[in-house]
Amino acid sequence: MIERFLKQTKFTSVEDYNKNLEFIIPENFNFAYDVMDAWAEEAPDKLALLWTNDQGEEIRATYAQLKEQSDQAAAYLMSLGIGKGDPVMLILKRHYEWWIIMLALCKIGAIVIPATHMLTKHDYVYRNNRASVKAIICADDDYIISQIKLAMPESPTVKQYITLRDEEGFHNWKTEVANAPKFQKPAFVNNNEDTMIMYFTSGTSGEPKMVAHDYLYAMGHLTTGVFWHNLHEGSLHLTVADTGWGKAVWGKFYGQWFAGATVFVFDHEKFNADTLLRQMEKYKVTSFCAPPTIYRFMIREDLSKYDLSSLEYCCTAGEALNPAVYDKFYEKTGIRMMEGFGQTETTMTLGTFPWMTPKPGSMGIPNAQYEIDLLRADGTSCEDGEKGEIVVRVGDKKPIGLFKGYYRDEEKTREAWHDGIYHTGDMAWRDEDGYYWFEGRIDDVIKSSGYRIGPFEVESALMTHPAVVECAITGVPDDIRGMVVKATVVLGKEWKDKAGDDLIKELQQHVKKETAPYKYPRIIEFVDELPKTISGKIRRVEIRQKDAEK
Repeated sequence: MIERFLKQTKFTSVEDYNKNLEFIIPENFNFAYDVMDAWAEEAPDKLALLWTNDQGEEIRATYAQLKEQSDQAAAYLMSLGIGKGDPVMLILKRHYEWWIIMLALCKIGAIVIPATHMLTKHDYVYRNNRASVKAIICADDDYIISQIKLAMPESPTVKQYITLRDEEGFHNWKTEVANAPKFQKPAFVNNNEDTMIMYFTSGTSGEPKMVAHDYLYAMGHLTTGVFWHNLHEGSLHLTVADTGWGKAVWGKFYGQWFAGATVFVFDHEKFNADTLLRQMEKYKVTSFCAPPTIYRFMIREDLSKYDLSSLEYCCTAGEALNPAVYDKFYEKTGIRMMEGFGQTETTMTLGTFPWMTPKPGSMGIPNAQYEIDLLRADGTSCEDGEKGEIVVRVGDKKPIGLFKGYYRDEEKTREAWHDGIYHTGDMAWRDEDGYYWFEGRIDDVIKSSGYRIGPFEVESALMTHPAVVECAITGVPDDIRGMVVKATVVLGKEWKDKAGDDLIKELQQHVKKETAPYKYPRIIEFVDELPKTISGKIRRVEIRQKDAEK
């Protein structure tokens, strides 16, 4: 499959990949037709999706079955008046229907807007009006449906409401899709520049922005699945991600199916490390990707209790990886975690590829489809060892996978993308081997007594102490130093009763030994959990806001 879209399909070194990665770009590329339906024709009986849930239900779908079901779904959506360019919001958790509907919307040229199940009435009203949402398709969940209903009177653009059960004011997907007319492919579906998918992304302040991606965004993820995840036709790949977050299409959709792998989905309500490991053991998962937080919980289990012998390859992204977690996982499994970095606005921009030796805690090197640089505040390029902002040099040709802009917000687009450069807002430094090391968001950098302190380096130091399960470093205003470093810490079960002054002093001394002494946290607060986004990222902004209110 990939030989249709790449001039060279195998690489042996960083130099080989950087020099020879070149896409073959068809006119009017459409992932559903050009990849999925092509697989259905060439390997109809090949397993594309293996879905299970925490009730023990199971669905196995071949590429041929996905074609048949997505055709039927596309015909049904068209019968409701949904077509090219219509924004459709999906709130389907990890339910099987999400994969079918994603393909169906791609087939009719509609714009998909994945969303999380945690949205409130205010969130729906804002999103519906901002994006002129035409239809909402949601899970049969009482909370989701109640919030959508509350938003209905203030959502004039929404013409169709669809859920997976009988519900007043909603179409019932399960009963109606079965009676859909025969699918007729539209005469014209899309060109490469049309908008295919949009994500709402929360910044550190203000309302969420809408990130618009074109049809080549799907192709941009070829490198994610084939090279970063190192997938092949025999792979069974599990990425832990909610479908409302961009990471779902990184790990559960585009790149995996370019590789001809099987996507494994575990549809569960509440994360539990033991349950997840049992699923990996039962189904013989070969490839795994999750944020570092998930790995942190996994290594606190006794991994010798699980048969993970099928596991070949592991990746991580979503936040920076603490080397202590890497080392522990490697010690217990013999598998080296391969880090990657990207944003909702991009595909993977930095990564650790199979032909590289990972450096624990490093994001790896630039993905050859992007020209990456580190910039100082004055716009000049950083030297090795110097901290700067990660940027993408775009020039006059947009890289495959980079977003089109923030939908209906030219001002925000210009702030982030100007003079031929896209600014990520993330800080890093580069070592002498070209590996990049994450420092934190520009907004999160702490300036204390003339020093610039990235939160991640202090978090990494704290995480090497056995008492610490999770932590977040923020700055607190201080009359003398400008800011002082604060650590918000979640302790392991066996340490919770030791929370007090002695443990605070012990943790402070520990940090002083692990990193430069001026970085140690002068304030330490013990909490039961850290505030997080749906994607599992720590919300340091929320900690700062709470501190400001004290």
